[in-house]
Amino acid sequence: MTIYEKCRSLAMRYSAIEVELQQPDTITDQKRYLSLMREYRRLEPMAEAVSRMEQAQKALADAEEIFELADDAELRALAEDEIRDARAACDASEKELQILLLPRDEDDDRSVIMEIRAGAGGEEAALFAADLYRMYHMYADKMGWKTTLVSANETELGGFKEVSFCIEGGGVFAGMKFESGVHRVQRVPETESQGRIQTSTVTVAVLPEVEDVEINIPPSDIKMETCKSSGAGGQHINKTESAVRILHIPTGIVVECQEERSQFKNRDKAMKMLRAKLYEMEKEKRDNAIADARRAQVGSGDRSEKIRTYNFPQRRMTDHRIGLTLYTLEDVMNGALEDTIRALTEADIAEKLRRESEMNAQ
Repeated sequence: MTIYEKCRSLAMRYSAIEVELQQPDTITDQKRYLSLMREYRRLEPMAEAVSRMEQAQKALADAEEIFELADDAELRALAEDEIRDARAACDASEKELQILLLPRDEDDDRSVIMEIRAGAGGEEAALFAADLYRMYHMYADKMGWKTTLVSANETELGGFKEVSFCIEGGGVFAGMKFESGVHRVQRVPETESQGRIQTSTVTVAVLPEVEDVEINIPPSDIKMETCKSSGAGGQHINKTESAVRILHIPTGIVVECQEERSQFKNRDKAMKMLRAKLYEMEKEKRDNAIADARRAQVGSGDRSEKIRTYNFPQRRMTDHRIGLTLYTLEDVMNGALEDTIRALTEADIAEKLRRESEMNAQ
């Protein structure tokens, strides 16, 4: 089966899902509806690419017919130009389809929950954790995504020992998954009086957000506690028990949320984070059964791996996984992550194409 035939088959599946999504029994089955919608969104680029390929093939056939029937030199020359352009369009479409056929992360279309934690470096690490939170918030705004704070443990100087937040939108995980790992910063800390450069680290975890219909958590498996919120927050803080702490008894996972004034809203956010953590655990179990699953991404994906360095004296950002260095650190810290994420995505595709080629050669 050719690349085009494989893709056309998937495009037909896309059309079939479109019909199925409109059926009353599908609409009332929330779990099935969400699963079909996810598959539908995943196949949409494929269906569009197949349509472009068919248009290019038709244009090529029409141009070749004109060339064969034309008895005028000028008309044949024009037909030759159209044939050349149509063949180029066919080649480009075939390459696009080849990339779309590569294995995708099943979570690429999901929103994410991100956790940033200060590592080595004390207060300076906490301050850089706050800088990264700001950077991701600004990038999300540029992309038209919605950012919602879940929980934060703030220091006296305005840094974060840890901060958790949601980024909601289509395909957020596809780009943000590459941010998972250890981020290293080299700069003169605000707390340094003698101007010495310090190296600190911050860890970033990126979890795909899941719906409650996908991860079922029996009420008997959780223990919820409420308490008064703490930290900066105005008159409301410490007056009502709105903060929520949830313990998942089978795994020992603890999540907290205190950012909302409503205990109900805090519980909802905490449960969202718990579902994401449980889903990640299940996903890791599945991935461990296939030794190569996580290595198919750029780098190993291990969160203990140092993935990036932000060197402020040199105004340099270096991503160690792909050897990318940008001397636009100020722009990067203001949310200009487009070039970095594009380069990581392209490196990921190139690696998958290489693996695909090796498998076909065997």
